[in-house]
Amino acid sequence: MVVKYVVSPHGRRGTYPTITSALRAFSTLQGVSRRPRSAVVEIVPGRYEESLVARGDVRIVAAEGPGSVVVNLLRGTVLETYGSVQVEGLVLTNRDVDYDAVACVQGTLTLDHVEVRTPGGAGAHARPNTHVTLRDSTFLHGRTLFTAATGTVERCRFTDAADNAIAAIEGAQLSVRGSRIEGSRIHGIRVCDARAEVVGCELTGTGNAALMADTRAELTVADCAITAVHAEGIMFIEQSRGSVDRTRVTDAAHGVCAASGADPVVRDCVLTACRDTGINVQTDARGRFENCRVVDARNIGVFSTKGGAPEVTGCHVSGGNVGIAVAEGSRGRFARVQVEDLTNSALRVWDGSKGAFEHVRVDRCTLGLDTKGDGGTTADLTDVVFRDVETAVTALGQSRVTLRDVTAERAAVGFCGAEEAQVRAHDCTVTTVSVGGVVASGKAKVFANNLTVRGSEGTGLSAAESGYLSVADSAFTDCATAGAVFADESSGRLVDCSVNGTEGVAVLDNGRVEIISLRTSLKVLQKTVRTVEEKTTTVINVDGLYVAGSVHNSQIAFNNDQVTQRQSNEDGRTT
Repeated sequence: MVVKYVVSPHGRRGTYPTITSALRAFSTLQGVSRRPRSAVVEIVPGRYEESLVARGDVRIVAAEGPGSVVVNLLRGTVLETYGSVQVEGLVLTNRDVDYDAVACVQGTLTLDHVEVRTPGGAGAHARPNTHVTLRDSTFLHGRTLFTAATGTVERCRFTDAADNAIAAIEGAQLSVRGSRIEGSRIHGIRVCDARAEVVGCELTGTGNAALMADTRAELTVADCAITAVHAEGIMFIEQSRGSVDRTRVTDAAHGVCAASGADPVVRDCVLTACRDTGINVQTDARGRFENCRVVDARNIGVFSTKGGAPEVTGCHVSGGNVGIAVAEGSRGRFARVQVEDLTNSALRVWDGSKGAFEHVRVDRCTLGLDTKGDGGTTADLTDVVFRDVETAVTALGQSRVTLRDVTAERAAVGFCGAEEAQVRAHDCTVTTVSVGGVVASGKAKVFANNLTVRGSEGTGLSAAESGYLSVADSAFTDCATAGAVFADESSGRLVDCSVNGTEGVAVLDNGRVEIISLRTSLKVLQKTVRTVEEKTTTVINVDGLYVAGSVHNSQIAFNNDQVTQRQSNEDGRTT
């Protein structure tokens, strides 16, 4: 049986002058009734200065629709509920940050087309073991808090929260759908040691991460739009898990970030105009990122740093500065990735990090891959194509690069090792380069098998300073200057190679190259190794003699116990 109570501040006959008096009458009836009852409290328009306590099965309604009834309180909680309570169309306000504006203490509470205003405390608070439903409602300035409770939020608006707009903590379980969150000073939604599902929501202008999962939280996000965020669009930290699907982040410092052991799955998302990074994985976090697009990240599209270890598959990075960077002792696996139109490196591995790249396509970037760091800095590339870059691969420091089935097209330099780096290339191709196919300088070492260089305006191979090139089973075609050039103190080895073309020379040898089975119709030019001639001649006393090459200005004695050396001075006298 439903009992109806009408509240009118004008004291009409059969009505109650205050909401409190109507609720108290229902509580009294409940106390004496043998059968469970429910009540409807219908309130005529007006402003009520009351603190409400609703018990039992009660529905509190603004008689003339949303906004017509305002319940205001300077101090304390405006509405406290026990039982099964529904509130429709009221405006609930308080000005006390030390109290919840609305508190569900026991049972369930539904706010439907309600507006809650508070200066900065909790606008609505679901206490432990309760369930709160918020539907088509507005929350101004205060946070909405679910503590060890369950909750449903549908089509609500949260504006200018002084804290987090929504927080689920201490094991709470929450579903937020079709809602808008704007201007929160901290987070839009924070999930801490709790579970939350956020679907079809808009979040904008938050001071920190729009969506935050921390302390082993589980956060599921789908079909959301996040814009103009001062920090991260979505952040997973402290071993949190979850998934992000079909979500767009625009104008955030970082699009999606995982840190301190978090491990999210991110799929089919678009991260646009991020002021620092699009995807950021750090401090021992992991994460799988599938079929995402990162557009115009100002610093780095995908960044693994400080021990991060993401797996990135089927992603597209375009515009901005650096495409994919692995740094500061991190790892990363990247497959079926396309990177294009960057002002700096498409792929970067630095500082003791390890990057593995498979089935990657790079177009129109300044650099393809650059590596730098100690011997623990490694990059492994398989089936990678670089087009329209200045240098396809640049290895510096003591870093080590392994290339398998890698192609460089339309570049200044194909593969370059410098300083003390090592590059190993298997079944690779370099075509249409303006300077050289493969370069080794400093003390770098480059090893190549089944390498093809075609259409170089300069050289096929080039070594300088103390660089070393060891190349086998390889072909160099139409290299305008030379198939291979060895300068300075560089050295190398050519085994079963061919140089074909109509101009230039086959090999320019500085005398430090071992050539085994070179097929060519072009000239091989050898530069004699210069030695410093001393004033005294060299005397060698050996039991047996083997001399490879020419010997000049030497005296050689066989089987002599004593050797007397004579020398003429500049004035002709013998000494």
